[in-house]
Amino acid sequence: MLRNAPSPEPSRPAAHRMSSHELRRYDLLLAGLDLLDQAIAVFDATPKLVTWNKAMLRLLDFPESMVRVGTPFEEFVRFNAERGEYGDGELEKLVSERMAAARAFLPHYAERKRPNGKILAIRGVPIPNLGFVSLWTDITEQRRAEEVIHQQNLELEARVKARTQELENANARLAHANAEIDEIAGALRRSEEKLKTIIDSIPALIAYVDRNEVYQFANRGYAEWFGLNKDEIVGRTIASVFGPELYPLVRQRLAIVDRGERVSYEYARKLANGRTVHARSVIVPEMSPQGEVQGYFVLSSDITEQKASQAALIQAQKMEAVGQLTGGLAHDFNNLLTIIIGNLSALQTQAPGGSLSEHLDPALHAARRGAELIKRLLTFSRGQALEPRAVEVGALVQDMAQLLARSLTENVRLHTNQPDAPLHAFVDAHQLENALLNLALNARDAMPDGGDLTIAIGERHLDEGVATLAELPAGDYVQIDVTDTGSGIDPELLPRLFEPFFTTKPFGRGSGLGLAMVYGFVRQSGGNIRIRSAPGKGTTVTFVLPRAEAPAPADENGTPPAVSAGRSVSGPVLLVEDEPEVRRIIRLQLTALGYTVIEAADGVEAWLLLEAVSDIAMLVTDTIMPGGIGGRELVTRTRALRPDMPILMITGYASDNALAGTAELDVPVLRKPFDQATLAAALDELLEHPGTAAIQREEAPDR
Repeated sequence: MLRNAPSPEPSRPAAHRMSSHELRRYDLLLAGLDLLDQAIAVFDATPKLVTWNKAMLRLLDFPESMVRVGTPFEEFVRFNAERGEYGDGELEKLVSERMAAARAFLPHYAERKRPNGKILAIRGVPIPNLGFVSLWTDITEQRRAEEVIHQQNLELEARVKARTQELENANARLAHANAEIDEIAGALRRSEEKLKTIIDSIPALIAYVDRNEVYQFANRGYAEWFGLNKDEIVGRTIASVFGPELYPLVRQRLAIVDRGERVSYEYARKLANGRTVHARSVIVPEMSPQGEVQGYFVLSSDITEQKASQAALIQAQKMEAVGQLTGGLAHDFNNLLTIIIGNLSALQTQAPGGSLSEHLDPALHAARRGAELIKRLLTFSRGQALEPRAVEVGALVQDMAQLLARSLTENVRLHTNQPDAPLHAFVDAHQLENALLNLALNARDAMPDGGDLTIAIGERHLDEGVATLAELPAGDYVQIDVTDTGSGIDPELLPRLFEPFFTTKPFGRGSGLGLAMVYGFVRQSGGNIRIRSAPGKGTTVTFVLPRAEAPAPADENGTPPAVSAGRSVSGPVLLVEDEPEVRRIIRLQLTALGYTVIEAADGVEAWLLLEAVSDIAMLVTDTIMPGGIGGRELVTRTRALRPDMPILMITGYASDNALAGTAELDVPVLRKPFDQATLAAALDELLEHPGTAAIQREEAPDR
């Protein structure tokens, strides 16, 4: 039970004037605080300890001898500092910092991890002209309030009976006790008001309901949760406060409490503005000495933010699962596309007079579009490495205006709002163009009868508070808003818009991957994205990207001309690839470029050849292969055997896990699928700059 400062023992005439109803209301308030899982302590203006509850000892492990009325706040701070609660640092400095904060009497909130592993949320609430309330909450796991009311009621009744008997034997002193009665009654009223202030300051929802389900008490937080004030809720029934939709749920729980058990449950209610809020409630019965339920203590907490965090975690896990599936399939598709593009390119070269071009050109174009789709899917799954650089976003949008205009219908008007000064974002320009195109096409589909599409670019600074909510580092960003005047989106669909394969379009008109890939690209680029929409009021997609400094002017001398492939090596090229068809295509491309080729189906066979054939001049190897020696190990062994040999790695994977370790090898990586021209360019660059860090070519040029 919450302790109070000792007061003079009242005489029997004084207690005679104290009604049992007043005492009961006073003690109910005290008992209710001891049901909290949170630790509460009240300090006066000096500051010294005035009141506390049991949870303070349980959560903070203070010695009982220390927790007494009048203990200075500094004594608790020093005890905590000495046992390492505030971490490393000079003891007096740690104490003085916290004492200065306490004497400021300002509201504050902080979280601290204790040496025993528990994490406490610490909130300080000033009481005007009186002191402050400190509240500690164990947020490592939620503890339930313990039922202690029954024994306390018995003890209180015994004390009342004893005091009444004493007062009956002191009738002779009634005249002298009148002044004392008035003084004690005033003290009780002041104490009750003080306790009410404390309870109203606690960030918890507290109420007491009698056996007839009528509210007898509610703190300010509880009443405001239902859109009422404290005076309006007292005297109302549970049914009238919760409404016909939620009352059956509450009545079901009360039926369990009526058997003497405590219950815990969660519920959600919709506010007038359409927002849904969530709460977790604990109901504890008040038992009579005869074992009957006389009323209900209610302790609730707002868990709306917790529910939102859980939903965000589920969404992230869902995105991660689909991303892993996409990344795994990409390897096989990239190998297939390598075979298709390689064969089609060879056939196109050999076709006499381009007689088959009307068939080959569309097939090659479709295969390269497939490679681009795989790349976009991998960007969504965060498995595709981006090529970020400082991009002037306004210029990029202006350059895209013509493409976007061709993609929109004639009755959709495109507007761009450019910043006053150039803004550069650190982003992959190609992927940003794809994202804007996706959003523009979505906006077009939402405006079948025409409308306005606006792309606005601006600068945005995120402070610590906003950045935390956006799950981003604080700093400067470039903000892009894509707004349409279309049909809008129902509120219940908004949380699902970034789910892969979810679409609001009619069957057959959308794959459900567009927004998912935009989401993946923005998050992978170090930004975040959100959508605001309402039926009939259009949609605004807002995303931010990390801001960058303008790039330095390009070298006027340009880059050196590429070396002609096939003329800078004096021996054969060792080609290592475990897929036979892929190996055949790459061999044909190498021989067409003028190289002599030796083939190996895995790392083990390749290593035997490297040891046996001394005139091998270049190594082209796959990254992941069966047989015990993978691409990375083969490169390591080759570097030890022949340090100057040019090496090119090829891969159909794109995830960071699959490519882990290749950066340290200082070897260029060529991504599948690629055509002969892309391979030639990679080899030219390798032979021209054999000691440069790894390069990554992601797609075959559309030739």
